[in-house]
Order: sequence, then structure tokens, then C-alpha cells
Amino acid sequence: QVQLVESGGGLVQAGGSLRLSCAASGSIFSINAMGWYRQAPGKQRELVAVITRGGSTHYADSVKGRFTISRDDAKNTVYLPMNSLKAEDTAVYYCNADLIDYSLARSIHWGQGTQVTVSS
Repeated sequence: QVQLVESGGGLVQAGGSLRLSCAASGSIFSINAMGWYRQAPGKQRELVAVITRGGSTHYADSVKGRFTISRDDAKNTVYLPMNSLKAEDTAVYYCNADLIDYSLARSIHWGQGTQVTVSS
């Protein structure tokens, strides 16, 4: 069984910063990629940023230059410092992990979500 636990969401004024963290635990052999998605009210869930096992990153155009994804493989943790936040960044942010468990089965896991609210 695998768990993803997110932290770091909250309320911030436009132009401010927050740092999201997501720790994966459980029956994890290796993690291929970890990422962050977000879902605003009335909108579809969208990719924010992803980082692969090799350290390659990909960002949504809307967050490039403001968000930076990183990972600590020793802790099975992914981080997302978010700077220059805008009202349109308001959403529930979900952590995602593409991993291999100890039975060598590949699976995708999601965190419970953390609310980020940016006031204008």
C-alpha cells in the first residue's frame, strides 16, 4: 500500500509565496516520476509540474518561471515552491506519483489534495 501526504497549502496574498511538499510512503521500490496537478472550481484537473527519476522537469506554461519542482529521492518527497502567486493559481493541488512497488508492479497514486487560495 502506498500513501502520498501533501502539506504546505494555505491562504496567501497575490504576489506571495507558498511551498508544497508531498511525501510518499509504503511499498515503494522506485519512483519513476512525481508531479503536481491542480483543479480549480468548475475546471478540469491540469498538470502543473512533473519531475522524472532522472531529474527532467516539465511545467505548465502558466507557471513557468514562478514554480520550481524538485525531489528528494532519499525521502521519496517532491517539493513545489510557488512564487509570485496569482489569483488564478487558486485551486486544490494534488500530488501524483508514478512508481514501482515491491511486487514490481507499476501504478499511479494520488494524494488527498491541499487547498491553495490566492487573494487579489
